[in-house]
Amino acid sequence: MQWLKAIFKFYIDSSIHVSLAVCALMLSSAYVLPVQISTELVAFVFLSTVTGYNFVKYGGVARLHHMSLAKNLRIIQLFSLACFVGLLVMATYQRLEVILVSAFLGVFTLLYAVPFLPHRKNLRSLQTIKVFIIAFVWAGTAVWLPLEKFSFVFSVEVMLRFLQLFVFVLALIIPFEIRDLSYDSMELKTLPQLIGVTKTKGLGYVFLMVFLILEIVLTAQIEDLLSAIIIAVVLGVMIFFSSKKQSTYYASFWVELIPVIWLALLWGSQELFV
Repeated sequence: MQWLKAIFKFYIDSSIHVSLAVCALMLSSAYVLPVQISTELVAFVFLSTVTGYNFVKYGGVARLHHMSLAKNLRIIQLFSLACFVGLLVMATYQRLEVILVSAFLGVFTLLYAVPFLPHRKNLRSLQTIKVFIIAFVWAGTAVWLPLEKFSFVFSVEVMLRFLQLFVFVLALIIPFEIRDLSYDSMELKTLPQLIGVTKTKGLGYVFLMVFLILEIVLTAQIEDLLSAIIIAVVLGVMIFFSSKKQSTYYASFWVELIPVIWLALLWGSQELFV
């Protein structure tokens, strides 16, 4: 039983789960736009997400304690290195537009962790801004990378779909923001620190309402709308029960599973309504 727990912990800590969530969000976006998406692109996004998240989470630890890393961190470090090598290989299969957009989004990921501002600050340390950076990168990855031509970014449908996923990810982050109240420095001025837990949850419900309104505007398929309603209700319930003392994997597993559930609903509804 212990080995199962160890595997599950590695699955979460090594960012495999969050990477699957990003891929699921991209596949959901590609399904509803609709656009074609290749296996190589999914692999590219998965490997880049693992690499980026682990760099943000463990880069500082690796620099400061390289020789004294705990065994599990060393394994994650080696896993991240293997993913980075795989990422370079998968990059050779991508169109130039994908590489350019990925590089643009990657800059935000890099500056999220690397101090480049006065007093050795990075983007994460800027007051209140971190949730919007995460939502921007997730939505950009999900909506922009599958596009056949970069010029489509400026079409009304794509811009509205980007906005829809942007507010969806903002809602998705709220349970994490509430969980981290016990750990975040007051200087970060996160949403729960600024307006309190109750109002932050209320803001999450507003984000979900905007998400559904945009789905109504964008979709022509009743099954897609039903899937969006179900996923909004599920996320709304998760936000409602979020607390500072939530269980270990409440946010990092169950909340981050929601994009995967949404993808499953979209695919399942396709079979159901055929």
